[in-house]
Amino acid sequence: MRRDKKMKGRISMIGSYAIASSIKDHHHQRPSITCTTFNILAPIYNRLNQQDPSCRESDYRTYWLARNQRILDWLLYEKSSIICLQEFWVGNQELVNIYENRLGNAGYISFKLARTNNRGDGLLTAVHKDYFRVVNYRELLFNDCGDRVAQLLHVELAVPFSHCRNNDIRQEILIVNTHLLFPHDSSLCLVRLNQVYKILQYVESYQKENKLNPMPIILCGDWNGSKRGHVYKFLRSQGFVSSYDTAHQYTDADSRKWVSHRNHRGNICGVDFIWLLNPNGYRRLLKASWSEAIFGMFKYLLRRASLTADDAFAFLKADNDGDYITYSGFCEGLRQLNLTGHLHGLSVEEINDLWVQADSDGNGILDHNEFQRIWNSTGTEKRDEKSNEIESKENQEQTIGFSVENAVLFPAEVEKGRWPEDYSLSDHARLTVVFAPIRMPCSQLIS
Repeated sequence: MRRDKKMKGRISMIGSYAIASSIKDHHHQRPSITCTTFNILAPIYNRLNQQDPSCRESDYRTYWLARNQRILDWLLYEKSSIICLQEFWVGNQELVNIYENRLGNAGYISFKLARTNNRGDGLLTAVHKDYFRVVNYRELLFNDCGDRVAQLLHVELAVPFSHCRNNDIRQEILIVNTHLLFPHDSSLCLVRLNQVYKILQYVESYQKENKLNPMPIILCGDWNGSKRGHVYKFLRSQGFVSSYDTAHQYTDADSRKWVSHRNHRGNICGVDFIWLLNPNGYRRLLKASWSEAIFGMFKYLLRRASLTADDAFAFLKADNDGDYITYSGFCEGLRQLNLTGHLHGLSVEEINDLWVQADSDGNGILDHNEFQRIWNSTGTEKRDEKSNEIESKENQEQTIGFSVENAVLFPAEVEKGRWPEDYSLSDHARLTVVFAPIRMPCSQLIS
């Protein structure tokens, strides 16, 4: 039995070397950059004995040191241009020094950020000096119930790619690393959606503040939600694409093709993403997109209660005899659906924003047609051909974007939707994506 387990471990190791080698080979075939995101499971959360929750890896230096050295071995072997880690144990200075020293000696510039309220873990983002010059670094503290944080890194390609070399072409990228709250109950889904909204607001304000033209935006991290969730749909409505799904030609409906995490409840799911938004990608107005995401949650809750569109309309207009919904009825409906009235619920300002989006004619009530427009909205409407034609003529500025060339999850079993029992590096898979730079026109300008 022991020999079989050892042999399985050796086979797994050989397979993982093959995966890393294929990424490295692809990396050298043509000019490209690679990006790795990995939740490395902070030792303070790693239970060594499932029957005894108090038995944590953080109490056993030999264990956490060996595991993190192995993690670093893999990261340095792959030598990704960008490394984004979550659950980085910032509370242990010895471990912090090990990562900073080994990454620094390998040519990386690294930035760490602790979660608020001394949670003990946080984020680490590292970029390789051979590929990037750091223009700016910002930190985003949500100061919410999950004490979550995010990092924003503005970088410029250190050596311009030859086929994109042009004095008029900007070769810069915005990189975000984050770890969203785990949805322990349904009320926290709203918190998670707000965390993403804050990230996109922050990125947008950073671009405006620095008068930046559109550039590629890469969002990395543990999103603690699958492709069926509201966060996924919200990011897709903003024009972001899942790099792994793009590389493997999976659609939004392919929600069970791969997994990347076995959570503390024993469930396996795909929650780790590297999102890409290219400069020619269409982004809807952020506030409108967020409102539609909330309406999507609203509709989901009503449908879960087995209400049809007509039933939902009747439910919301229950405070009057007319064929319309009042503001007070709308607010009461949100409260009954547990979207307001508690610490994590919608604020008065957010409710007003929703109402303004819903009451399209501004007459102070929602008629049946306005409600149907909300109910039938998919949040993925495209621009019409006329606006595309005008934009293509008026906006000729060239910039750099990225095509997704390859994407690999390790261990290999997770790419088939399975979780290997002999994998002990983390409770998350490591995701690495290869991006190739391409020239493209800007389709939008941040004003």
